Amino acid sequence: MIKFKYKNKNKIDENNFFFKILQKNFLFFIQMVKKSDAKKILLTKKGLQKLQEELDYLKNVSRKEVATRLQEAISYGDLSENSEYDEAKNQQAFVEGRILELEEQIKNAEIIKDLVSHSGVIQIGSTVVLQREGDTEHEYTIVGSTEADPMMHKISNESPVGEAILGKKAKESVKIKAPGGQFTYKIVKVV
Repeated sequence: MIKFKYKNKNKIDENNFFFKILQKNFLFFIQMVKKSDAKKILLTKKGLQKLQEELDYLKNVSRKEVATRLQEAISYGDLSENSEYDEAKNQQAFVEGRILELEEQIKNAEIIKDLVSHSGVIQIGSTVVLQREGDTEHEYTIVGSTEADPMMHKISNESPVGEAILGKKAKESVKIKAPGGQFTYKIVKVV
């Protein structure tokens, strides 16, 4: 079990409900990071840059904000009934867990080059125009799962649509099994 040490006269009640939740959350984040060790994370240069910026912000800004909140909460006295302290500790656990997660993702990052496939074959990094039967055309870029953002027209190579169209060419039709049913898409063009 992880023990937290503080330079404070007030002792932490290890039987405190919120303290136990904090420990479990911290252990969950560590286990999650360990599981991602072996897996390469596919990212574009922009995606890697975003992760590095978020990591920098968490380390240099968020950590200081949380430390300030903790100091303030500790100054209120009795930690056993201090909701501000509990909230600050939960935020600290989240920030530290996210830092660990980002460090692992960056360590295991594999950059997707901006690919222009002369053969017209869809691959990670390709931008494609798809049309579902009876629907309008939509343009998507195939990215790694970390960068996927359907609202920004970036779909994961691991998504049902992404998996189905990888290796295909323009003018082909693909059937996709998704949670909402089976759909047929036509690949209009590979940009």
